Amino acid sequence: MKVNNLINILTSTALYFMLVLPFAAAQEVYKNDELTISKLEERTWVVETSDMTTMYILEGDDQAMLIDTGTKCKDLDKVVSNVTQKPLVVVLTHNHVDHAGNIHFFDEVYMHPYGTIVYSNSHYKGEFKWMEDGYIFDLGGRKIEVMLMPGHTPGSVIFIDQSLQAAYTGDAFGSGEVWLQLKPHVPMTQYYASCVRMEELMNEQNITKLYVGHYPYLKRPLDLSYIIDMKMLAKKVSEGDITGAKDYPNRGVSIAADNPMIITNGQAMIVFDPENIN
Repeated sequence: MKVNNLINILTSTALYFMLVLPFAAAQEVYKNDELTISKLEERTWVVETSDMTTMYILEGDDQAMLIDTGTKCKDLDKVVSNVTQKPLVVVLTHNHVDHAGNIHFFDEVYMHPYGTIVYSNSHYKGEFKWMEDGYIFDLGGRKIEVMLMPGHTPGSVIFIDQSLQAAYTGDAFGSGEVWLQLKPHVPMTQYYASCVRMEELMNEQNITKLYVGHYPYLKRPLDLSYIIDMKMLAKKVSEGDITGAKDYPNRGVSIAADNPMIITNGQAMIVFDPENIN
């Protein structure tokens, strides 16, 4: 075999391991008409519903965590118990209906105090518990830290899982398109600060994977390069530079701006209200 051919083969193999394997397809473990459950990593699953909502299940030695409750899922508590038999703690990344729609299946739900606005939980008969910035959930051999990242909503959070060098969120940083300046209004400058904080956190704690809301759009975690793209875009818009932005259809979402626009930078996409940037 010629040396050049061997080098090409070795190079291609190295690129495969660097680019393909880190984002290998999740292993499907259950599917019905409403949802699909797939194993992502060790004791970690994603639940994807047919209407593109996403939930994550993280299992420790003593407890398991359900991140978000999604929509279009009958008997969600039973669905989760088929994946893990551990006692369950249920948390919300934020309080929009596509993330909090099934809280009625559970007696206790954690969310950030700022998340009480937007979606009415008047029908919920259980107990809300509050998780502030820096709150630690100890699942037994696996600690999950809450970080407040305002932007999409005032109470948007991410969950840091150092055991897998991973973070999980709803729409704080990723959902295909990140909607900002919704009602209630969060200034773009505040979202830019969240992007800066997320970049620093990923560097300091070596977080290499960001699992996001509406996972079916992406089918893989995002990474630091995406957050850098998002930070640069948020800075540009926060300074009033919307060069390259295009009109974005409202799609009938009542919490959205009347005339939203969309702007992109690398992998990042922001939907924003040009009339209320800051």
